[in-house]
Amino acid sequence: MIEIRRLLARHRPLVMQLATFIAVGLTAAVAHFLVLGTLVELDLLGPVSASMIGFVVGTLVTYTLNSRFTFRSTRSHAGALPRYFVVAGVAFALNGVLMDLFTHRLGIFYLVSQLLTSALVLCWTFNSYRLWAFAEQRVRR
Repeated sequence: MIEIRRLLARHRPLVMQLATFIAVGLTAAVAHFLVLGTLVELDLLGPVSASMIGFVVGTLVTYTLNSRFTFRSTRSHAGALPRYFVVAGVAFALNGVLMDLFTHRLGIFYLVSQLLTSALVLCWTFNSYRLWAFAEQRVRR
């Protein structure tokens, strides 16, 4: 137990950053799932297309919250925004591929598919945003 406390204390900034990222992600997930569920249940779109639109809505929610609270980026929006959208673009493609795989190929209910997809995409986005999109801007001499 003491080892776990020591490990958590040593990595506290990363643990706090991950916890904040998850809280922001949950906020975006609510928006994403609302859009997804509404579009599918009103029979306006299929689950993959509706998920892609929900993803865009969630991405708009997360940029502001992640840049301000999770990563406290020192990059200007002009520097961070293009990087953010590169990561989000890859995540968008992953979201579509995984939703298609889970719903159409494996026959999993679309909300469960989205839950699985969101968990997998979160792994990509957290590391990519932290290590690249919102990484500290180095001062060149």
